[in-house]
Amino acid sequence: MHWLERLKNRWGVHSIWQVLLILCVFACTGFTILFVKKPIYAVLGYTEQTPAWVRVLTWIVLILPLYNIILLGYGFIFGQFRFFWMFVNKLFGRLFFWRKK
Repeated sequence: MHWLERLKNRWGVHSIWQVLLILCVFACTGFTILFVKKPIYAVLGYTEQTPAWVRVLTWIVLILPLYNIILLGYGFIFGQFRFFWMFVNKLFGRLFFWRKK
């Protein structure tokens, strides 16, 4: 089975075209965070001397939620908002042990 077909089945989408759009959303979000992270650290006054644990904590507290917001934005732009809304809900459910009742 082709890897795109496997992703289509795993994600429960209807076409290879949707898989390609979803992959584009992930790529755009990753590049956006790559470019946004450095200015955020500069605004916060972080330098090379800033301890690594402070940068990592900032990454977890600030940039990880920002990633998900940007992911939803690109999902909306590419017409895949529903998929990414479910994806983000599932992610935060796993992170914070939320259970559906």
